[in-house]
Amino acid sequence: MNEEHAQAAADIAEVEAANTAFYEAMERGDYEALSACWLPGEDLTVSCVHPGWPVLTGRGEVLRSYALIMANTEYIQFFLTDVSIAMTGDTALVTCTENILSGGPAEEGDALGPLVGQLVVATNVFRRTPDGWKLWSHHGSPVLTESDEDDDEETRS
Repeated sequence: MNEEHAQAAADIAEVEAANTAFYEAMERGDYEALSACWLPGEDLTVSCVHPGWPVLTGRGEVLRSYALIMANTEYIQFFLTDVSIAMTGDTALVTCTENILSGGPAEEGDALGPLVGQLVVATNVFRRTPDGWKLWSHHGSPVLTESDEDDDEETRS
């Protein structure tokens, strides 16, 4: 393997590790670690789209959204599938499917609220910095699944 290929493989491994660190920080509810995953400085225009939310722009607004999600999510776990990494220069694009299992605050007497499964297709854009790869943008879109009602409609026509 020549030096250029070795460097590209190392970069891809670092981006994959940065992407994993982002999701692990969410799972742990570790706001400090999650904040460290994003490009530093209020002046940088980072952006985030959570499924069903408007576009959030600016580091402060994006991080406030994660603080809100963490405060209202008792349990969350991400199983990432279809992970793909593309790179050009100091920018990396990660696409994946987030298979999410989450639970809200507990109901009376329960240790945990009801668990809900959700599929989200995500794009994470990273920039290379002196401190490693940092998130520049996260965009998550829900995956719409056909319901039994849709199947009934088709059989009646």
